[in-house]
Amino acid sequence: MKKTMIAILLASFVACSPEPPPPKPKAPASPPPVAKKADVPVEKPAPPPTPPPADKKPPAPALATPKVLLDPTLPEWSQTAPAEFKAKFSTSKGDFTVLVLREWSPRGADRFYCLVKNGYFDDVRFFRVISGFMAQFGIHGDPNVNAAWKNTTIQDDPVVQSNTRGMLSYAMRGPNTRTVQIFVNFDDKNARLDGMKFSPFAKVIEGMEVVDKLYNGYGEGAPSGNGPNQMKIQAEGNAYLNAEFKELDYVKTARIVQ
Repeated sequence: MKKTMIAILLASFVACSPEPPPPKPKAPASPPPVAKKADVPVEKPAPPPTPPPADKKPPAPALATPKVLLDPTLPEWSQTAPAEFKAKFSTSKGDFTVLVLREWSPRGADRFYCLVKNGYFDDVRFFRVISGFMAQFGIHGDPNVNAAWKNTTIQDDPVVQSNTRGMLSYAMRGPNTRTVQIFVNFDDKNARLDGMKFSPFAKVIEGMEVVDKLYNGYGEGAPSGNGPNQMKIQAEGNAYLNAEFKELDYVKTARIVQ
């Protein structure tokens, strides 16, 4: 099961144009089933909208997108992170805090520092949460921001730490393709990701129980599962998620703290 999850991880961590894995070989049958094309994402029909449960209020309407988020070339995005800092995430399930040590993954730490400092993660959904594996977030709610950031890759960092429980790494689709998507590891078994060059840059030091409670009912994303389609999130943002995946938890704010 874990090997299958890791294969899915590499295929679905595409920041801009995710591609599904090639179809698995099938036993001979008569007549043989028609195989899906590996290069064509398949979108399943969305379930009819349902009202949110009484104990979970829908997120408030998003405010206007800050202009700084629309231009990754601004000097605000080229700052060097402190040697050590903390970031507090206030979410729809509660708060958690992460500790970043720049020596673990310098380029990853610098990018994360700028993203948090400039409010990038505010109102961002945890769109891919898989029990026993990881919780992924980072696609912005504004499609214009996604368009601005889709090619803003950073070079890889050496893998110094391990992808054990509570560690944060960037999603990627291959060498030197990290952008803005991040995941929190749920299990020590994810250490096998180390060999795939996922370089942890931070660790949850408070509130891991909050991360554990993030809604995981949708499972894997489309086309492999019933969860959100990353290409549609990129193109439609929170409007798509709010309409079709109302149960997703989200970041209210993420801030640098002492």
